[in-house]
Amino acid sequence: MIGSSLQAFIQALPKTETHLHIEGALPLELLQRVRPEFTQSPASWASDFKFRDFDHFEQELLAMAFSWFTSPERYHEAAKLVFARHVAQNVKYVETSFASGVIEFLGLDGHEILAAIRAAVPVGLEVRVFLGIHHNGAGPKMLPVLEEALSWPDLAGIDLHGTESFALEPWTAEYWAAARQAGKYTKAHAGEFMGADFVRRILDELQPQRIQHGVRAIEDSGVVAEIKRRGITLDVCPISNHKLMPGVTLATHPIRELFDAGVKVTVSTDDPISFGSTLVEEYAALAGQRGFTRQELAQLARYGFEAALMPEAQKQPWLEELDRMIGG
Repeated sequence: MIGSSLQAFIQALPKTETHLHIEGALPLELLQRVRPEFTQSPASWASDFKFRDFDHFEQELLAMAFSWFTSPERYHEAAKLVFARHVAQNVKYVETSFASGVIEFLGLDGHEILAAIRAAVPVGLEVRVFLGIHHNGAGPKMLPVLEEALSWPDLAGIDLHGTESFALEPWTAEYWAAARQAGKYTKAHAGEFMGADFVRRILDELQPQRIQHGVRAIEDSGVVAEIKRRGITLDVCPISNHKLMPGVTLATHPIRELFDAGVKVTVSTDDPISFGSTLVEEYAALAGQRGFTRQELAQLARYGFEAALMPEAQKQPWLEELDRMIGG
């Protein structure tokens, strides 16, 4: 627990959320509308809960998320609630992704989903939407869709999702390069379940501009040095890692060591319907469990704005506000 003064400071910080799966952000009250058996929050919201493995997490998440996300209209309704809650936490900028699997397996129109999410953005909040693609997500049916997606003007970029242990297929590096050529921003999940070697492989083969998670990079000082050399930011989700990663707790989370080593790290919530966390609670956990000071919390927020896909002039007021809050 942290004191009320620090809690108020965290609430007042201008913040970003740069690692958020829209399906995993399903508001509980919408889930309860279609799954009335969820009279209470999921068991995984308990602070000491630990998923058995990634499959355990993924099966529970998909069962909840795809009870709701069956149309673009439902994406819009959920996104409106999600973004309103960001605004209430003084979040100024959000990057969220939707899963390409809803195109492949549910037959939804990805461009319509993108438009539905974009239409839900409230005044005063900047949102960028990404397409999340699994390691094996470019079969014969999907490859033309993925190629077409690179022409969608409102699509900010792409992200590699799913089980890290699945092999990287030959199309992946080519598609990531094509995305950058098309002016799309590229991310990839790595270094959550697989170790630093996998982070290095992702860096070398896909050359993403941002890494989602990346926390196991701390296991190899050479990989940490390479992340710093390339200026790569890691979008970290501490409570998600606490509940998913074997051997990791909030008290031992590597974000402290990465931050102290000079790696740029941001703070996000990942899949709140599975982890029961808010962005304010993520910051509070870092203060209470890993000893982040007010100045360091403000630096985490600053890293988020520095990574944000906005013009520098648009970021400047929030960076200046962060400086004022810590007397900079």
